[in-house]
Amino acid sequence: MTFLIIASLAGSLTGFRKPLIQALLDEGLTVHAAAPELTSGCITAKELSSMGVITHSIPMARTGMSPTADMKILLSLWRLMRKIKPKYVLGYTIKPVIYGSIAAWLARVPHRFALITGLGYAFQDSNNDSKRSRIRAIAQKLYQVSLKRCQIVFFQNPDDVALFKKLEIISTKQDTIVVNGSGVSLNEYPFTPTPDLKSPRFLFIGRLLGGKGVREYAKAAELIKNKHPDVEFYLVGGIDINPDSIKQDELDSWVSDQRLNYIGQLKDVKPSIAACSVFVLPSYREGTPRSVLEAMSMGRAVITTDAPGCRETVVDGDNGFLIPVKDADALEKAMLRFIEQHELISQMGLRSREMAEEKYNVHKVNEKMLKGMGL
Repeated sequence: MTFLIIASLAGSLTGFRKPLIQALLDEGLTVHAAAPELTSGCITAKELSSMGVITHSIPMARTGMSPTADMKILLSLWRLMRKIKPKYVLGYTIKPVIYGSIAAWLARVPHRFALITGLGYAFQDSNNDSKRSRIRAIAQKLYQVSLKRCQIVFFQNPDDVALFKKLEIISTKQDTIVVNGSGVSLNEYPFTPTPDLKSPRFLFIGRLLGGKGVREYAKAAELIKNKHPDVEFYLVGGIDINPDSIKQDELDSWVSDQRLNYIGQLKDVKPSIAACSVFVLPSYREGTPRSVLEAMSMGRAVITTDAPGCRETVVDGDNGFLIPVKDADALEKAMLRFIEQHELISQMGLRSREMAEEKYNVHKVNEKMLKGMGL
């Protein structure tokens, strides 16, 4: 009873999938994990090994499309599966899903699953970007070929299911299950009262990508600062290798004009969430944003977009506000609500925690996934 989980980023195995991996181990399975640079000396491999997981490093670049490199991924995964003979394979994020599913089918793995955690760069509005349109067309075809080989495809929001069916990436007969994101550990992210501040403190956590809405966050901060200079805006995250990443000089300009306090990339975001009043993620599209779930679990009101994945986390006017995508003015107005009606911060924060308990408990999410996989 061997289970292989495949990731495109080693750290995500412990950062996002650790409770799922532990649940698999608790079921008595032998768990193998494969990811790029998951070598025996890295911190993630050591943590997984201490849990009893067997780790494997695979040659996979998280971004970019090269037929030669991608064939190496497929061959490497096929060889690994022929060697360890897993009964179950689960890939998440685009390359592990595509090449992991095809390799599992070629290696005759009996139970093949995919987890769609978000659609990323290729599926964002191309705005007549011919390069992105080509990437999207290739990604659609590869998804179509690979997901046909899966018994079940897990999604993190119903909008992505509908889009995949509309684009005929999956058929209407394909077995799909929607889960509430990756879930969040309510104990690891405990409820923390909002700090007693004269002016609200807003926080963004995420990769510094255009598609995460970081530019709208910076623009709204500028607008607010002109009226309320004491309000603080914090930015946590790193510049990414993704083509959609903001550039260093752009980030530097936001910091130099004192509209944003840049913290950088953090291994532990809990102190930053605890220190903020309101969490903000103006993303264009998500699977279900883990950063929002963590903020909700700690009792923070949320401003996010009325977009796939994001809209699942907020009931507008209850635990936060939903705004249109790419609308810095609407974001400014939502922020002003918290500045002018300070009592909303704690009221909506309490509702966020209640929603996290009811809907996003990681153990409930994993239980649904294991049941779907027949475990």
